[in-house]
Order: sequence, then C-alpha cells, then structure tokens
Amino acid sequence: MARELEGKIAAVTGAASGIGLASTEAMLEAGARVVTIDRDQAALQSFQAKHGDSVIPIVIDLLDPKDCATLMPRVLETAGQLDIFHANAGTYVGGDLVDSDAGAIDRMLNLNINVVMKNVHDVLPHMIGRRTGDIIVTSSLAAHFPTPWEPVYASSKWAINCFVQTVRRQVFKYGIRVGSISPGPVISALLADWPPEKLKEARESGSLLEAAEVANVITFMLTRPRGMTIRDVVMMPTNFDL
Repeated sequence: MARELEGKIAAVTGAASGIGLASTEAMLEAGARVVTIDRDQAALQSFQAKHGDSVIPIVIDLLDPKDCATLMPRVLETAGQLDIFHANAGTYVGGDLVDSDAGAIDRMLNLNINVVMKNVHDVLPHMIGRRTGDIIVTSSLAAHFPTPWEPVYASSKWAINCFVQTVRRQVFKYGIRVGSISPGPVISALLADWPPEKLKEARESGSLLEAAEVANVITFMLTRPRGMTIRDVVMMPTNFDL
C-alpha cells in the first residue's frame, strides 16, 4: 500500500480490538502515526510494543465524563496535532426490548451516542483552527434498516447517523470531512451478544465481515482528494440479504 497518510496524526477510540484495531493497523500501514484510545491498558501496551513509536497509547474510560473530557488535550500533548479522528468505540445491546437490562441500555446509549458527540465536539475546534481534518464515525447497517432483533442498538445508530449528516453540513466550509462507515455484522466481540440463532444463521450463510475489510474502506475514504467526501458507506456481506 502506498503511504498516503504519511505525516498524518490519527486518533482511534476503541482501538484495542475489532474495527478500531483493524483501522489503526490500516492507518499505520498507510504511514500515519496513531493515538490509540481504549480502557484496556494491557492491550494498548502490547500493540505499542509491536509497532513502536508510530503508536501512542492513551488509556481513557470514555464512560467516565471527566476522563472522556481529557481526550483531546492528551492527544495534543502527546502528538501535537490531529488530522484524523475515528470515533469507533461502541457497545451492543440486542434481543427483545422487554428483556433488556435498563443499566445496559444507559451504558450503550451513552457510549454509542453521547460519547461520540462529546468527542467530535472536542476535536472540532482544533480542526477548524487548522481548516482541515477528517472525522470518521463507525455506524452500522442497523442505522439504515429497522432491525427487529436489536431495537436499542439500531436506535443508537440511527441517532448517530443523523448526527454525522448534520455536523458534516456545518463544518465542510472549514475543510473538514465527516463520514460514516456502516458495516453489516463484523466478526468481533460485539457479536457475543447476538441472539444465538441469528449468529448461527449468519455463520452458516457466510454473512459476516472481517474487521480488516472495514478498515480497508475507511482507508479509501481518508485517502480521497480533499475536494471529495465519501459521505456514508454501507457495506455488507453479499450473502447477508439471502
């Protein structure tokens, strides 16, 4: 891969696993330095040991409001600037609403919606000041279809999809591109909460994506000419609609 992100500084939330980890690896391969943000300190340190100074780990519990508010100051303190922000951290609540735990609903809505909004709010002044930047938000196929087995999760992604589309229209005049990636089901820890019969069906039909496939699309979005914005990408396994 050409090192099309050479000299860029990126920050990725939820970088210790899944799409966040794959996105980090893809951006490193493209030449960026990446600030990895997660609450899993051991995983972040292990990843830095593998990749060296190109990785800058920051341990943050995004569900702690005070800790969450340190994200941008710590990025600037350790990396000096921010060119790319991938708001990826999220969690999942599936199944029938009547069976869902109220506390789990609160945590999911906080991480999937509130934290994304606060993080983007905090990175924008820096990008506006530099009149350039890219923001990618991990959404979901569930943002585009009323998925009956995950009403809580799907609702969070519908909300964040609206957020991405409206913020994009506010900040494009500053040279900032805002886009979302909406994959179908990706092989990751989040699938552990899927209804067993749905997961079994998806595995047997080949209806799952690899995180690296999602990361490749993110890299494509980030490496388009500045006059082009890839706004919203929906990607799914070809067999998913069968």
